[in-house]
Amino acid sequence: MVTKLTVSEQTIPVSQSRSASTRELVRQISSSLLRDKLALVGAILIVGFILVALLAPLISPYPDQGRGIAYPELQFLPPSSSHLFGTDQLGRDVLSRVLFGAYSSLLVAFAVVAISLAVGVPLGIVAGYYGGWIDETIMRITDIFLSFPSLLLALIIVATLGPSETNLIIAIAVTWWPWYTRIERAQAVSLRGRYFVLSARAIGVSNVRIILRHILPNAWGPIIVQATMDFGGVILTAAGLSFLGLGVQPPAADWGLMISEGRTYFLQYWWIAAFPGLAILIASLAFNLVGDSLREIIDPRLKTRGIIH
Repeated sequence: MVTKLTVSEQTIPVSQSRSASTRELVRQISSSLLRDKLALVGAILIVGFILVALLAPLISPYPDQGRGIAYPELQFLPPSSSHLFGTDQLGRDVLSRVLFGAYSSLLVAFAVVAISLAVGVPLGIVAGYYGGWIDETIMRITDIFLSFPSLLLALIIVATLGPSETNLIIAIAVTWWPWYTRIERAQAVSLRGRYFVLSARAIGVSNVRIILRHILPNAWGPIIVQATMDFGGVILTAAGLSFLGLGVQPPAADWGLMISEGRTYFLQYWWIAAFPGLAILIASLAFNLVGDSLREIIDPRLKTRGIIH
């Protein structure tokens, strides 16, 4: 009885302190972002892109052109007061297309990261916590996916499934989840020998409950950093596949597709490809600025571990 009481006293503070430690980490992240000017700029830009993506039909100067309706009589107009970013080869307002393209790009990025987290995190935690043949099986499958160049594998998958936004998301997610599996496995291996986990086992707590209440809440720091950095990478990858005609299909607006359509006319009508390219640059830079700041806040040692791929 005394042993059980002692073990319980060891585990209770851990469980009760999780919400407090989470609040403290959120407060630390918020204050650090406010002090880091570059990260603050990145966070403002991310919020701006999200608002633009959601409100594009309301704030676009020409919503119908943003959706893809052509006006041949307006083609190749240079930037002006009526068309701030000019018009493309079909007479569509480039600014409206860029605003509508933000929704497509951010949707793909959020969907890919969400799917990768949903697949990679549970597999990594299960592999690291249980070890043995379970660990070997999961990690060998992970290594198979990691043995292929990610962009090439995504290109093969989307070319096989057919070009569409849904298949683009699936193709990129297939190449992305193994990184989260490796990160979470390392975290689970580190945590499974901690005293609060051993104490929970000693009092008969089930493995599922230990994973959900002790392992997972203490292993999400590096994942947040990785996911934030990955948003920019996914945007670039999706734009590259759309540029090759394997992503979002016309007449829908997509930054990579717009660059592909404008590359033929770049020397004469530079604005068709330049402005969506600038949007990709700013969006990727914003996520990387915030991710880099989070990396230093949560664990400065992550810089030397080669976690960011």
